[in-house]
Amino acid sequence: MIKRAVVVGGAGAVGRLFAGRLLASSAEVTVIDTAASCGVPGARYVRGDITAPGFRVGAEVGHADLVVLALPETAALSAVPEVARELRPDAVLVDTLSVKQPITRAVRDAAPGVQAVGLNPMFAPSLGFEGRPVAAVVVHEGPRTGEVLRLVEEWGARVVRVGAQEHDRIAAAVQALPHAVVLGFGLALRALDVSAADVAAVAPPPVNTLLALLARVTSGTPEVYWDVQAANPEAEAARSALDEGLRRLAEATGGSAEFAALLADARAALGSGLDHYRDTCARLFHHV
Repeated sequence: MIKRAVVVGGAGAVGRLFAGRLLASSAEVTVIDTAASCGVPGARYVRGDITAPGFRVGAEVGHADLVVLALPETAALSAVPEVARELRPDAVLVDTLSVKQPITRAVRDAAPGVQAVGLNPMFAPSLGFEGRPVAAVVVHEGPRTGEVLRLVEEWGARVVRVGAQEHDRIAAAVQALPHAVVLGFGLALRALDVSAADVAAVAPPPVNTLLALLARVTSGTPEVYWDVQAANPEAEAARSALDEGLRRLAEATGGSAEFAALLADARAALGSGLDHYRDTCARLFHHV
């Protein structure tokens, strides 16, 4: 049972999510962060830098059953050797990065004997775990890694186990690619000198949906979306595939038969889920 947990970066949105759920699961939680306060009621707070830990930070890590790195990629990679030196042999290390190949290599190099698992909640922290997928990359198996995955399932999430490279390939398709589409839509509106106010009176449901997504993405933390595009080694291929799709679309406007073939090719991406997603869209558009 996880009795003592340390959440590094617990003042951030993802860190607060994990700290709150760990507290609700009866764990004693310590938040380590460089911020002025942690904002997690019930958690102990230690202000410090995990990449250059002093005695108190090191002691907290050394007494923990679980250490969660809820940090940006650069800080998390720098923290791994420091955390590995302090962790107990039976403790488990968790990262929450949206890109898994670099952190997986770092853990295997610096902490070969440490139980470790990378988690990527595939949703905004404000939405909570219930009914939502969490990608899990197990770096080193052990009793504690299994316990962490069971905890996440108890919080209501659906755990999907994948390898590090497969995680990043899929994340590029479900995060980097959609974000690129939404941001490209917004930039295209700017280039056309058309605003939301201009189309408000006539906008059909697809446009309202895209505008809502644009508002959500552009109101978020820039570093989060930058990390999805810049840190994932598979993201460039996703953007290139989008460029190729737009090129094919432009070429297909020359004739109706070519355009019908293009639609059929795009529809094939849905596979057996065609009816499900079509019905989902109809329900969504009812509220937009």
